[in-house]
Amino acid sequence: MDIAVIGTGYVGLVTGACLAEVGNRVTCIDIDEEKVATLKQGISPIYEAGLEELLRENISRSRLDFTTDYEEGLAGKDIVYIAVGTPQNDDGSADLTAVEAVCRSLSRHLTQDVIIVTKSTVPVGTNEYIKALIEEDLEGDVTINIASNPEFLRQGSAVHDTFNGDRIVIGADSPEVLDVLETVNEGFGLPIVRTNLRSAEMIKYASNAFLATKISFINEMANLSERIGANIDDVSRGMGMDRRIGEAFLNAGIGYGGSCFPKDTRAIISVAREASYDMQILENVVDSNERQRGIIVDKVMDRFQSIKGKKVAVLGLAFKPNTDDVREAPSISVIEKLLGEGAEVHTFDPAAMENARKVLPEGVHYTDSIEAAVKNAEIAIILTEWKEIKEFPIEKYEALMANPVVFDGRNCFTLEEVAGTGVEYHSIGRPSIGN
Repeated sequence: MDIAVIGTGYVGLVTGACLAEVGNRVTCIDIDEEKVATLKQGISPIYEAGLEELLRENISRSRLDFTTDYEEGLAGKDIVYIAVGTPQNDDGSADLTAVEAVCRSLSRHLTQDVIIVTKSTVPVGTNEYIKALIEEDLEGDVTINIASNPEFLRQGSAVHDTFNGDRIVIGADSPEVLDVLETVNEGFGLPIVRTNLRSAEMIKYASNAFLATKISFINEMANLSERIGANIDDVSRGMGMDRRIGEAFLNAGIGYGGSCFPKDTRAIISVAREASYDMQILENVVDSNERQRGIIVDKVMDRFQSIKGKKVAVLGLAFKPNTDDVREAPSISVIEKLLGEGAEVHTFDPAAMENARKVLPEGVHYTDSIEAAVKNAEIAIILTEWKEIKEFPIEKYEALMANPVVFDGRNCFTLEEVAGTGVEYHSIGRPSIGN
């Protein structure tokens, strides 16, 4: 089919490239001229495994193109995907400014009947609002149908997830529209869930809220385990073997971050508030996650009382491995607190250094390797479980650091690996070693 995807951020770009990969003719529309020029060369502006290869392959096959011109991008299209950002407002609700701007542009430029598919994560009821907004100023005899097709992609493995996910959710109030979208998505070979518009919108929020809850739950268990002499690794393993619970998202750490879980949990709380319903569980999940982010600095301060003038190596800036995204990353608040205590902060991340520079305070030192970051440091703090960091031998901390004290916010090392070395090691939900 002929498809347009509006927005070339993380969701839009992956969506466009993968739809082209399964045989559709896709034009991605974005108002950023510099980004579009770069994309036309097959260069991805985001760090995502396998994405650049898909871009180049499908551009060369003439199945994928990019433009800033709505008229050109929409011409002859059967389906139009909306995949622009919906960041949170100060009150936690979703900011639909970009979605509304897209709707106004669609009103001006649509000249044929189309199906409008929302990929952006939007509050329940938004798709009906989108339809009304487009039709309000729509010119000519054009019929639009609205559908919801939420994404369930993990940053860092989004291309893989598109072809290997658990399900595809499509929502519409017309069986004929659902039939068309089912045909479009058959190429991915995944189970397809057909539902109405509002249920599709709700599935997205409910899924992310549940996973956020699972993370906060295991972190609470980890904090308790430390206090009563249990080991959260054993607790998680024992829980995860129960098929009703499952092992995914039971890794204790310093909390979730990124562009989805923090935003979506707050957004669904906002939706509930508008519906006069108090979602106490999710409000506690958000509060718990905020507390968890500060736990690693609390551990440092309990151990040292003062870190003024001490060199602290912070390893990992992205909110998770295999991405350069630092949105809502725990590293930001941790580094701000360390600087506030007078520490000299040296950082390393394999991919997120440039994005981190844009949001971190002045005074942070950026290094090009783990070795450079930890050399002569008195404290090392692990905040992202990158493969490079997990595989960095624990003995090297002892060899390189002035005082080998490691605070592992992601439990990258087993206690057995650390035992017998000269490293003092503090992690989450497990006994400390060497203290």
